[in-house]
Amino acid sequence: MKRSLIRADIAEAIYQKIGLSRNESADMVGTILDEISDSLEKGKNVKITSFGSFTVRNKRQRIGRNPKTGEEVPITPRRVLSFRPSHILRKKVNTSS
Repeated sequence: MKRSLIRADIAEAIYQKIGLSRNESADMVGTILDEISDSLEKGKNVKITSFGSFTVRNKRQRIGRNPKTGEEVPITPRRVLSFRPSHILRKKVNTSS
């Protein structure tokens, strides 16, 4: 099973490649992720060149169906987050094995 990339892995990569201390690297990762989260929470889109775009969409209330009973159930309005990879990232993912 493949291991997931975690926050500590990103901080370690910054430590190895840039030479900041481990604490400074972890703080930098935290600051970046906080900035992205805060912007999305405010409803702003986040675009990272050569990586992709995070967008927040508002979904209206609608009627859904309980798959077990077939009963109609109202689905409340909500905000959803989506990610659209850049063509560069998409190409990298599709060419690697």
